[in-house]
Amino acid sequence: MSVQLNNLQRELAALVDRHTFEEGQQSTGISNLYFSRHSSPYHSKRTEMPYKIDKPSIYIVVQGIKDVIFGEERFRYGPPHYLVASMDLPVTAEVLEASAEVPNLSCKIEFTRSDILELLSDDELTVNPKGKSRRSLNVAELDVSMLDAVLRLVGLLDKPADIPALAPLFTKEILYRVLHGEHGCPLRQIVTDGTPAIHIQNAIQHLLNHFQDSFHVKDLADIAKMSVPSFHRHFKQITSMSPIQFQKQLRLQEARRLLIMESLNVTDTAFQVGYESPTQFIREYSRMFGISPKKDMSRLKKADEDG
Repeated sequence: MSVQLNNLQRELAALVDRHTFEEGQQSTGISNLYFSRHSSPYHSKRTEMPYKIDKPSIYIVVQGIKDVIFGEERFRYGPPHYLVASMDLPVTAEVLEASAEVPNLSCKIEFTRSDILELLSDDELTVNPKGKSRRSLNVAELDVSMLDAVLRLVGLLDKPADIPALAPLFTKEILYRVLHGEHGCPLRQIVTDGTPAIHIQNAIQHLLNHFQDSFHVKDLADIAKMSVPSFHRHFKQITSMSPIQFQKQLRLQEARRLLIMESLNVTDTAFQVGYESPTQFIREYSRMFGISPKKDMSRLKKADEDG
């Protein structure tokens, strides 16, 4: 990391540290800016981090290291990298480096599709609709220009009177640099008419709204206005998962939330997220999280009580 980049990173970490007052994710005085703070490794301690990305966003770890598990892929990022996500996704996040003395600190900046469209020329919106779809989650390297823009956006929290005028400008600058960076294409394809990503997004939205229900792949392909083979290919390119795997991620992540946050029993949880067999639910939950639902619930509740 260059000296200039390192200095900007330290300054940003100090700002985020000063403006976070509790564990977990929290909103800020800037509507599209969120912080998160963790003083212990996430995978062994807490369950509050969101398991679904629901808007085009970038995530910057300003202190510490995180892993994001997306399908069968694991993305590790920390200074000087950022994670860019282009659409609604079920993910599992883990904080790997964190302590009370040096907490894991990160920020999330959300964008709207209107924000993206505003920055794209007609030429950039002209694509080959039959081309290969791009994965919707990627890690990229921060450079000095982009980190400086992020620092200026976060710094507005010290000058709240400037937020209405300057926050949209700084957000636009950050998004411009993301769009013209190494992984800007996935953001462009979600707003470009005729791209497979637009149609896959419709199928993903259906799964998000109806993950408890069984489905036929042909029905999803019809929603996406694609043949079944084409739908399978583009869905896997964009999400790194099959539709069945995607649904399973949604079901099991929601099941974990119900067990921990709403204290449902294992059988009721299985039925509520769409499983017909509690035995199958327990087997798939154990495979995904490495522990049975009952033991996971007891362990995490005890960790929260001790913390």
